Order: sequence, then C-alpha cells, then structure tokens
Amino acid sequence: MITLYGIPNCDTVKKARAWLSEHSVAYEFHDFKKQGLAPETLARWTDALDWDKLLNRKGTTWRKLDAAAQAAVVDAASAQALMLAQTSLIKRPVVDWGHDITAGFDAAAWAARL
Repeated sequence: MITLYGIPNCDTVKKARAWLSEHSVAYEFHDFKKQGLAPETLARWTDALDWDKLLNRKGTTWRKLDAAAQAAVVDAASAQALMLAQTSLIKRPVVDWGHDITAGFDAAAWAARL
C-alpha cells in the first residue's frame, strides 16, 4: 500500500492526491500535523533520501526561523530534530511506495513509476 505523508492544506499535497485519484491509485493519507510523525519514520526517510532533500528551505516555516536555528542544521541528526519539532519543515509530500521513498511531487516521475 502506498502511503502519502503531508498536510491537507498544502498545494503540492493537494496536487499529488488529485493525481493519484485521477490515475486510480489506491493510497493512504497520513496527516503528520494531526497524526504526528514517529522519529523512526523520519529516520527511515533520511536513510532512504538525503536529509537535505527532506528539509524544506523554501517554505515560510524555514524563513521564520532565526539565523542561529538555521545555522544549527548541519547534519541528519540536527535536521531530524528540527523537522520533528516543526513538521512543516518537511518537504511535501513524502511518499512511501512500499519499496522506496520519494519527496515532492513530479507527475512524470510518478507516471513512470506506475
């Protein structure tokens, strides 16, 4: 089963969910704002992807951090701690395809995957 992680009001998550529905792809949605995110899950994601790909440095949550908090993110451990504290810092959506993990939405890559 495919699991799509994100928050429902994120535009990219909305696009990804619509794409999956339009292509009749069954999936579970995990709202990590409401349902939380286990540290083990985030660790698995950072094992599968570079932590730098998971950390959303383009969003407003990152921009609202002070310079010291931003500068403190230097490795997987510090990035994970910050992403667990503020899940909005995670690039969305994260998709567990059952055999690998991806972050972000790319319709062409998803079509090739299916």
